[in-house]
Amino acid sequence: MTATPRRRSWWGWGWEDQAAGTSERATLARTMAGFGFTPEDHDPPAVADLALRASRIRPPESLAGLCSDDPWERAAHTHGKAYRDVARNLLGRLDEPPDLVARPIRESDVLALLEWCSDAGIAAIAYGGGSSVVGGIEARVGEGYAGAVSIDLTAMDRVLEVDPVSRAARIQAGALGPVLEDQLRPHGYSLRHFPQSFEFSTLGGWLATRAGGHFATVYTHIDDLVEAIRVVTPTGFSASRRLPGSGAGPSPDRLFLGSEGALGVITEAWVRLQDRPRWRAGASVRFATWAAGVEAVRAISQAALFPSNCRLLDGTEAALTAGAVDVGALLVLGFESADHPVGPWLDRALDLTRAHGGEAPDGPQLSDAGDPTASAGTEASASREGAAGEWRSTFLRAPYTRDALARMSLVVETFETACTWDRFDALHAAVTDAATRAVAEVCGTGVVTCRFTHVYPDGPAPYFSIYAQGRWGDQVAQWDAVKVTVSEALAAAGGTITHHHSVGRDHRPWYDRQRPEPVAAVLRAGKAVLDPAGILNPGVLLDPQPRR
Repeated sequence: MTATPRRRSWWGWGWEDQAAGTSERATLARTMAGFGFTPEDHDPPAVADLALRASRIRPPESLAGLCSDDPWERAAHTHGKAYRDVARNLLGRLDEPPDLVARPIRESDVLALLEWCSDAGIAAIAYGGGSSVVGGIEARVGEGYAGAVSIDLTAMDRVLEVDPVSRAARIQAGALGPVLEDQLRPHGYSLRHFPQSFEFSTLGGWLATRAGGHFATVYTHIDDLVEAIRVVTPTGFSASRRLPGSGAGPSPDRLFLGSEGALGVITEAWVRLQDRPRWRAGASVRFATWAAGVEAVRAISQAALFPSNCRLLDGTEAALTAGAVDVGALLVLGFESADHPVGPWLDRALDLTRAHGGEAPDGPQLSDAGDPTASAGTEASASREGAAGEWRSTFLRAPYTRDALARMSLVVETFETACTWDRFDALHAAVTDAATRAVAEVCGTGVVTCRFTHVYPDGPAPYFSIYAQGRWGDQVAQWDAVKVTVSEALAAAGGTITHHHSVGRDHRPWYDRQRPEPVAAVLRAGKAVLDPAGILNPGVLLDPQPRR
């Protein structure tokens, strides 16, 4: 008997066979009812019932073998994986699907696709794993385009070279996280970039969105791991030189890092590797108050200890996601190294937490027998990492839980930012107040939580979550109303509109205000040179341009 191929969910997160089943959803419903919500389960629609808009374009014969207008493919490439994307899918609102999905297998295919799109006035949207949460991969391109093509790069997924002397690798941009790590593992290396979307996002997507990884300090963003980038634009190729550092003018790589497919399609990159870790240590620390936890984390971040995990959860977040009750804040702390035991680093960090009233009732959890070839994020690795690993397992499961709650009409979404330590208390108070008021006005019932995802010596990256009562059919508008209120509060408090979720289309109004106008002018000029027909992901970073 032939096994059925595993398939991604078209409407929600991850694998179809990993979605929350009937029993898990029932347990979630009881839990949420205990917080005052009234969950009511709804089934997602079948693709055959979606009545997708007919494809408006046909590829030339030379590209026909790369392109598909299959309804399932088009539905799966219509939205990203934000709450509003999942909610629209559940409601069957796929108003602007791509007309075609193209899967290039070599760089010359990408160039040919961009040449066709430029000549025919077709929007070209680079697509990695589809995990955007800001509308970055939608065919929401406005008028003036004959159609839209989603260019899925996941067939270009090979590790092409490994340089063990410089400890770097040349990797195609379509490599999903696990695919990339599987090819590096036999060499004893890791890229060590593990965002929550790791299983369903690509190297090119990380680069194009300046993605943040799981680790809380030091190499938190993919920017820090890049040696060189190769990009295909409608006017030709851009390939930077491999260098450990350079002072030769503005960095060519920085032009494309965070460009979100608006300036070109990233096809490969040289990235810095790390040896796979052997030693780990972690602990869970409880604080009586949120303020005490914040001060402890600031002390750790400024002590040059550089923990791999330094997640501070407020009391409500700790209760909802970690099962910790009667705490003001919970700190999930972890260290790891490929070179040396890390117990002394954890001990010093625990000294700092105790100075701020922190208690670690389970004590430190150490491991010095980790298999450096084992895959990160697995149950085995989580058990070796103790509390930090257990929390990460729950963290990676969270999007499936979000989808289950979305089926129950709940509004469950996040917003993230970063600010300097001196601004944090005021920002936290303003954003929490704005979100709480908006949830009450728009949804009636709800809670707002906060945690730190990353911490720097000069400031944290706070990550807020809301859990609110939605009305089936209105939940997208409900979330949009809350999002606008919170985004305005973030801007007023001096935070960034995004720390690691990127800009896309959803963050454009606040990004435009955050970005200096001279930089905007340079960006517009650069796009005019690289993309004269204005076909690359119109509406992302810049307004769609009329075709020249």
